[in-house]
Amino acid sequence: MTHDAVVIGAGPNGFAAAITLAQAGRSVVVLEAADTVGGGTRSAPLTLPGFTHDVCSAVHPFGIVSPFLSSIPAADHGLRWLHPELALAHPIDGRPAAVLHHSVTETADQFEHGRRRYRRLLGPIVDRWESIVESVLQPVLSPPRHPIALGRFGLRALPPATLVGRYLGDESASAMFAGCAAHAFLPLSHPLTASFGAVLLASGHTAGWPFAAGGSQAIADSMAAYLRSLGGEIRTATKVTSLTEVPAHRVVLFDTDPHQLASIASRGLPSRYRRRLTRYRSGPAAWKVDYALDGPVPWSDEACRRAGTVHIGGTLAEIAAAEADVDRGRMPERPFVLAVQQSLVDPSRAPAGKHTLWTYAHVPNGYGGDATDALERQIERFAPGFRDLVLARNVITPSGFEAYNSNNRGGDIAGGSHRGTQLVFRPTRALRSYRTPNPALWLCSASTPPGGGVHGMCGHNAARAVLRGPLA
Repeated sequence: MTHDAVVIGAGPNGFAAAITLAQAGRSVVVLEAADTVGGGTRSAPLTLPGFTHDVCSAVHPFGIVSPFLSSIPAADHGLRWLHPELALAHPIDGRPAAVLHHSVTETADQFEHGRRRYRRLLGPIVDRWESIVESVLQPVLSPPRHPIALGRFGLRALPPATLVGRYLGDESASAMFAGCAAHAFLPLSHPLTASFGAVLLASGHTAGWPFAAGGSQAIADSMAAYLRSLGGEIRTATKVTSLTEVPAHRVVLFDTDPHQLASIASRGLPSRYRRRLTRYRSGPAAWKVDYALDGPVPWSDEACRRAGTVHIGGTLAEIAAAEADVDRGRMPERPFVLAVQQSLVDPSRAPAGKHTLWTYAHVPNGYGGDATDALERQIERFAPGFRDLVLARNVITPSGFEAYNSNNRGGDIAGGSHRGTQLVFRPTRALRSYRTPNPALWLCSASTPPGGGVHGMCGHNAARAVLRGPLA
């Protein structure tokens, strides 16, 4: 049998590509090297029996607003979103934690000096959110359907996050903005880092930062079930190292990083293009620790006890300094830490009375030291006595991330560096991001626009391009 398409990789983008093609009546088979599907959305009992941890992604502000995920009947196949009481809390020494509320006004009113400027920054984005998110998650050269809304967003997104943080004029507001902007894995002095802060805050105001009930694995499992209902085939434990191992096909879509594409398709791509793929730059790494806890995290600030996500990094200046250190290849003494408390709203994650905590710290790519103590000191800074509650911990180092998933080169979990033009033009500076010089080979991973995050739009956009091209 010759398949219309073979997809290599069963992560959210691989499934999104396969589903989009299957919906159009094309025959599709997905090949996954691991024993289970999921890629960046797997869950597993990493610590003790009865505790379920998300191996990679945990909180999904893009998942719930994704035009692709919103368009498929994922709920009919087991996906259910759970919302914590508060989306985000950002503790700061000597003052109340900054809180991301659903309401822009309620959020702004907590800032003593930044009320008007916070509303002025976020209000117009939230008011036009559907138009903006649709444009932001599209391919680079797609004509915007809402150019005025996108243009106004661009004025807020283009500056460095440090500049926007100072504009807010309030230490709490600027700290919360910096924590969201730090998801760029870039120094906050770089242009466009404000876009990460603005988008994440706006998504919290409009749709929240939810978890998948039962674990992030539910996202991949629902996509797999829907694909099978469309007639698609999935083969796990099927590692592909060469195109000769791929079933007969018309096209192949790679949910891999550019380096793996260059390696697997070495005989199907011009040498000059392969060299460009291998020059694709990786970003900083994550040092991840999952905890089984004897009780909830003893945060000093009550808002942190109610928040699904807690950004730990202190002030704008502290976060900017930590991210600059990581960018220079230095391990910061006080790293930026992301903490997620799924068991607050999902009792299936831990035995009765117990809790889970999902954390990672930003560290240099390929970091070979030990960041666990620095990460836990940051938690203890705002939750004294935290370590006394630890029943077990599981550490995933940068090399562990790469061993777990070859896409995570050097521990980079974001699909590649966001430095320079690589933020927009991925994987090369070519204007058509998904296609390669070989019309039968396509890239559909987070190394293509719109980049990292559990939204499936890289795969969906790539598959739509395939349907306009070789599978038209």
